[in-house]
Amino acid sequence: MTYDDRNDRYEDEYQYQDYQDYQYEDDYGQYPADNRQWLLVRALRALSGTVAAGIVVLTLVIIGSAYLGGNRGFPGPGTTSITAHISASVVALAAQIWCDRRRGIAAVAGSVVVLVVSGLLLVTQWWG
Repeated sequence: MTYDDRNDRYEDEYQYQDYQDYQYEDDYGQYPADNRQWLLVRALRALSGTVAAGIVVLTLVIIGSAYLGGNRGFPGPGTTSITAHISASVVALAAQIWCDRRRGIAAVAGSVVVLVVSGLLLVTQWWG
């Protein structure tokens, strides 16, 4: 076996370090405090991502109903409602992108911004 054959063999071998799973639970099936906090931040980011997507869908529905209302002669949402929805969509998407790219308290802050903007939009445009 030549030196080059040995190098080729070693390059093809399974590198266990590259595929090693990290153990997130301790021996008792409990998550350490750091991992639990990380799971809570991830859950909050998932919730805010879903809410941000819902705001975008609501914006598309409002724009579609304004278009159909104008074409068929029935009153639809006005420019104030359309502007509020577009503004909320832009702010929510920017905050969600921010929190998806950050960790810790910055991610929590971005998620809180998304939830506050969606609450303001629902209170002022849907329930008000």
